[in-house]
Amino acid sequence: MYYDLITEVVGLIETYEKDSEQQNPNIQSFSQWLNQHLKKTASPVLVEPDWLGKSKGRSADSVINTSLVHLSRYAKLQAKVAIANTAFSTPDDFIYLISLVAFGSMTKTALIKLNVHEKSAGIQIINRLINTELVTQTTIDSDKRNRMIHITSKGTQLLNDSMQNIRAATKNVTEPLTHEEKMQLIRLLTKLEDFHELKARG
Repeated sequence: MYYDLITEVVGLIETYEKDSEQQNPNIQSFSQWLNQHLKKTASPVLVEPDWLGKSKGRSADSVINTSLVHLSRYAKLQAKVAIANTAFSTPDDFIYLISLVAFGSMTKTALIKLNVHEKSAGIQIINRLINTELVTQTTIDSDKRNRMIHITSKGTQLLNDSMQNIRAATKNVTEPLTHEEKMQLIRLLTKLEDFHELKARG
């Protein structure tokens, strides 16, 4: 334990030697430098936020769940504005196409699972995309019951034509956040999604 402490102190002295302009360093100047150094490198103390109903016992879990639901609704409203006057019927239509562009052709089951939909809802979306010729499906020799879904040139063109509005809509949802806050939020949301995806697999 003391060896680790000594190693850490030696490391700090080396940093002090590089940073300091003192001609005759002494314990007092090192102590002053160390205080400033620790202030700069210390993790900020996070103050627990206040929220509606906290004084009456409303939990943080309740607030997080409510916020996620509300944000999902705000995102859908923005997405509906983005696809107004296009061939897309719902935001799910372009989300499925974006999935195919980002990850390539995939089975119907995989596409539905990727977008966290119930099977019946996912099949309805895919059938709508097939009927509007935005995607096609092909049979799989090894599994006749499942199909591979591919985006068509028409689907790619429609998606490209709509991307400017879609990007603007997604930016509107996260507009007040700084880049650093967005990165932190991605880390937290990814942690939540990974947990629930693993839990869903059983």
